[in-house]
Amino acid sequence: MKSVLKSLANSIFLVLFIIFSSSTPLVLAQCEAETKTNGCHNYRESMKLKIIAIVAILLSSMIGVRLPLFSGQVPLLKPDRDLFTIVKAFSSGVILATGYMHVLPDSFNDLMSGCLPENPWRKFPFTTFVAMLSAVLTLMVDSFAMSVYKKRCGKALMADANNGGGLENTNIVPIDNFEHGHSHSLEMNDDVSSQLLRHRVIAQVLELGIVVHSVVIGLAMGASGNQCTIRSLIAALCFHQMFEGMGLGGCILQAEYEIKMKAIMVFFFSATTPLGIVLGIGLSKVYSETSPTSLMVVGLLNACSAGLLNYMALVDLLAADFLGPKLQTNMKLQAWSYVAVLLGAGFMSLMAKWA
Repeated sequence: MKSVLKSLANSIFLVLFIIFSSSTPLVLAQCEAETKTNGCHNYRESMKLKIIAIVAILLSSMIGVRLPLFSGQVPLLKPDRDLFTIVKAFSSGVILATGYMHVLPDSFNDLMSGCLPENPWRKFPFTTFVAMLSAVLTLMVDSFAMSVYKKRCGKALMADANNGGGLENTNIVPIDNFEHGHSHSLEMNDDVSSQLLRHRVIAQVLELGIVVHSVVIGLAMGASGNQCTIRSLIAALCFHQMFEGMGLGGCILQAEYEIKMKAIMVFFFSATTPLGIVLGIGLSKVYSETSPTSLMVVGLLNACSAGLLNYMALVDLLAADFLGPKLQTNMKLQAWSYVAVLLGAGFMSLMAKWA
């Protein structure tokens, strides 16, 4: 638990340090002028809207990520029920659309900006290249984590078998089949433990990608002085955080963490965007969205986040469920799950019009 907490905290501080250190006054004059010509810059009005945004986004984030965690108290929404599978499919569609329709286009806009030198930024597709590397890196983390666990677990099971562990169940296993029954029991325990570990890896890596993106969008909103933009972003980001929180909350629920760990992960998800807004307000004098260095840093971070989210949504969430035995043996449930995925992706894609 401490390692997870440290990795999340370190990732947030790293993102903030990079952006803060890149927020120098080195701003191209024409780019800076373009952002102040539309008559929508009013400091007092924008500050009021930012305070409203902090409260509204915090509440919507908490509601979204907590809803799946409370579903365990509702019989129809327990993880082994069909309704939970459909809700999870909806949330997976939301996360998929977040990567493709929100984070990836933002990265393209930043790295293809006219405020950056044409060479190399408009000569090479850095966004898709970094997103591809991020997806491969996520696969490596996923794969190595499972390999290390299985290696350690296999040694532990062998030691337990050699020491006579699990013999308390021999009274229900026939003598001539004891060795086979004991081996089968160990394999079952190993499968359950491996599945649980996989759910935990998914929850942690998914939260990491969401946290990076949340800090970036919060910082951009906090540093913006355009109340016209902020006003349209508030409602869109509230829905964005709520739906995204539902997807993360479902993963946290399946990871079967203790209450303390659940609370930590809920806090990190809920607080990162408001924290980004607060820091953006504090850095508004030195941070500029059109600064070349800021565009490069934020664009590359968004590309990394997009690759991670797209991999997690397609491989660890959608493929794992749709190619699993539950949906493969129930065509009706599979069809409804596809409808839920399309609805989730559709709603989140619609949000891209405003945020």
